[in-house]
Amino acid sequence: MGKGPLIFTYYIAAPVEKVWDGFVSKEANQKIFMGADFEVDLKPGGRMIWSGPGKDGKQLRYVTGEVLRAEAPKLLEYRFGMGDGAVMSRVKLELTPETEAVKVVVTNDQWAENDPAYAQNADGWPRILSRLKTLLETGKTFRPH
Repeated sequence: MGKGPLIFTYYIAAPVEKVWDGFVSKEANQKIFMGADFEVDLKPGGRMIWSGPGKDGKQLRYVTGEVLRAEAPKLLEYRFGMGDGAVMSRVKLELTPETEAVKVVVTNDQWAENDPAYAQNADGWPRILSRLKTLLETGKTFRPH
């Protein structure tokens, strides 16, 4: 039996454009991911790379992804995996403006049976989304652990 989707819903009190930028800007990603470098080409087939120093100080690719669909500022769909992305799952970010907030729904699905990142992502997405929410609402964030 396959692994079920991970679905998270958050509400962020910020304009939808600011929430979109929180997901796709290099600056926000560096704050959320403790200084990790982030590169993205927001077109179908575009690359997504999060990288930074490894434990030995050498440059290391943390996560590799590929953009499937980008419809700013409301939808981003991509596949990603740890390291070089040999095993990937899909992420769909849906941003829906409401009266005073943006409804953010993250669906992480299409898991390979052998993907070791499932448990890590089940724990990681709430942390990432909480850090993003705090950053966009207050201008600062907190350490992940």
